[in-house]
Amino acid sequence: MNTTITIKTNDVLRDEAKKMADELGLTLTGVINAYLKQFVRERKFSVSASPMPSKERLALWEKISDDMDKGKGITGVFSDTSELMKHLRKC
Repeated sequence: MNTTITIKTNDVLRDEAKKMADELGLTLTGVINAYLKQFVRERKFSVSASPMPSKERLALWEKISDDMDKGKGITGVFSDTSELMKHLRKC
């Protein structure tokens, strides 16, 4: 049997949480239920905030990785740090 729980939170927090859940392919109800199940199972409450890169940052990293795979922007191969430093001083 399902029941409804009503909680009070501000609109901004609700909207941000819903957006994050959507980005992860989840519903906000599913996220809250998962937290409640974990709370009951482990008999503890913990909070952590691991930073996640933005979609724009991930896209940039993907482009850089693709460019590197294609050899774009590669200026050389260095056998040691002194060669690298010599090259960087010329730039």
